[in-house]
Amino acid sequence: MSLIHTISFAIGFLFSTILADLVHAGQYDYGFHANLRLRKLKGPVQSFIVSGLPRADGETPLRPDIRELQRDEDKWSLYILALSMMQYTNQESPFSWYQITGIHGAPALTWADVNPTPGNEHSGYCTHVSILFPTWHRPYLALYEQVLYNNVQYIATLYPPDLIDRFQEAASTFRIPYWDWAAVPPEGDSVLPLSVGGSPTVNISGPNGIQSISNPLFSYVFSPFNASTFPDFPYNTWRETKRAPRPLNSPNATSNNSFVAHALDNHLPSFQQRLYNLFTNYPNYTTFSNEAWVPSDNNGTYDSIESLHDVIHTVGGGVYGHLAIIAYSGFDPLFWLHHTNVDRIFTIWQALYNDSYVVPQSAVYSSHTTSPGEFEDSQTALTPFFSNETHFWTSDAVRDHQTFGYTYAEVANKSRAEVVATINQLYGNFSPASMFTRPTGSQRQASRQDMRLSQELHTTHGLSWNSQTSTRPPLDKIFSGDKYREWIANVRVSKHAMGGSFSIHLFLGEVPPDPLSWPVASNLVGTVGVFAHKGLHGWLSDRKVAGTIPMTSALMHMVASGKVLSLHADDVEPFLKYNLELRVCLANGSTVDARQVDGLRVSIVSSMVRAPESETMLSEWGKIESHFDLLV
Repeated sequence: MSLIHTISFAIGFLFSTILADLVHAGQYDYGFHANLRLRKLKGPVQSFIVSGLPRADGETPLRPDIRELQRDEDKWSLYILALSMMQYTNQESPFSWYQITGIHGAPALTWADVNPTPGNEHSGYCTHVSILFPTWHRPYLALYEQVLYNNVQYIATLYPPDLIDRFQEAASTFRIPYWDWAAVPPEGDSVLPLSVGGSPTVNISGPNGIQSISNPLFSYVFSPFNASTFPDFPYNTWRETKRAPRPLNSPNATSNNSFVAHALDNHLPSFQQRLYNLFTNYPNYTTFSNEAWVPSDNNGTYDSIESLHDVIHTVGGGVYGHLAIIAYSGFDPLFWLHHTNVDRIFTIWQALYNDSYVVPQSAVYSSHTTSPGEFEDSQTALTPFFSNETHFWTSDAVRDHQTFGYTYAEVANKSRAEVVATINQLYGNFSPASMFTRPTGSQRQASRQDMRLSQELHTTHGLSWNSQTSTRPPLDKIFSGDKYREWIANVRVSKHAMGGSFSIHLFLGEVPPDPLSWPVASNLVGTVGVFAHKGLHGWLSDRKVAGTIPMTSALMHMVASGKVLSLHADDVEPFLKYNLELRVCLANGSTVDARQVDGLRVSIVSSMVRAPESETMLSEWGKIESHFDLLV
């Protein structure tokens, strides 16, 4: 590590010389005096050692929701400027956006001299379908946060004397934000924040006044662009990251963030139900952590945080979007907001079930330093993340997130009961359980106002029922005593069945003819996104993965609107057999007959769930009951 340490101190010089000599179009111009300071080697100094950030006044700062961060004008300015600085850092720097994000997949670079093991030269370091999936990303995010934090501290020193104290104070508690894609957004907002997808430029107040710069949350521009990093068309023609690019297959395609926002809004009930189910019915780390399907008689553990994470990639990236492709996803700025939320979910889950953790398993797929079949456990090195000059972080060492100097509001100084209450408040909106935890005093009748609110909700949030805005059906139509029936489609499939990412969609009723419209269809129940490498990837390429599509909220809507008599099995099962439709769409927008997808099986199951008596309690799941196979 001595050579590495030397290189890290040289980064400030390399980075600052380049920045001082040239201000690119779209970049913030810090002015003549700042450039002089950069030339004097006072730029941000980075390190290959992921050390964690310092506490502030004895407290561990919170990672904020991105909307909350935007309300803090000073921190928001520092965040946007730090992102921009990182994106304009020379791609040859190991602390540039290109290389930090490239750790995940393409261009399969070797970072910090952590060389690939034989045969793995073309893989990134990320672990997928692995017991290490949540833990590997924790030091990865900490490294990213450390680079941004150092940029923020430096930028704060560039403000004029009358502002420098104010901005240095804001900088001292800076932490990266998360994007909560499972919570109902503020009224009038989309799940996708406007700050991310609204405009390719942003006005920002920096040390040299207000300037219009390229929005570093909108996209990342490769400079220089190396087409060999992206061997397939059209990625080898696009000089910046895209989301749901239109027109398809065009070198001149532009991002369609409004479509992505609509798709995310339409999927919100599914996202939230899946997350709520993970918190209430997945106390075992092995099943919670990753999407590997393990043959067993238990049909109640098909989901995982990894599978839920996958569908955010496929829906958020859209057809042909960089975010939807494993190797390219890290370049999209949305990746980092998404994965910070995944870490937050992991942290909340740990507050509920901290006795369960990493157990030894064999790796399924290769990474830059791991071959399929290798033994992985809580002491496996999480490469390429150094904890000191000679050792890497391990899952045991990252078990406590506060080791890296951050926490989240949902768990900071909170009892387990308080954490549970937060889960019910944030993620119980689409669950019948909320009829018990959020009583209205008397059951509302279907007034004109209720019907209007319900229609508005279904326009925005797809085929769903929401405890806060939808008409509540009579309790006996939903509950038997204090229990209701949760309905789920269990999905399993070979991860590399289609040679790349693909989506499995479930509809109630007639399917729209245009597959590009499926993510925003009004009768879409939900999606399992399969986040896969292009082509076959390593050993056991036919390994099956699993996920779920909750159907309860959609069925609650059907009950509330009179299309299904009740949520009970005798009424729901024949309705589903007649109305459920399954479709498969590839990452390039083409479709394939579901019966031709290797290993695809969709089973309809249910469970009687005891609703919590209060918001400080979790639902209690009963035995999983199998009903029928939609596809075998």
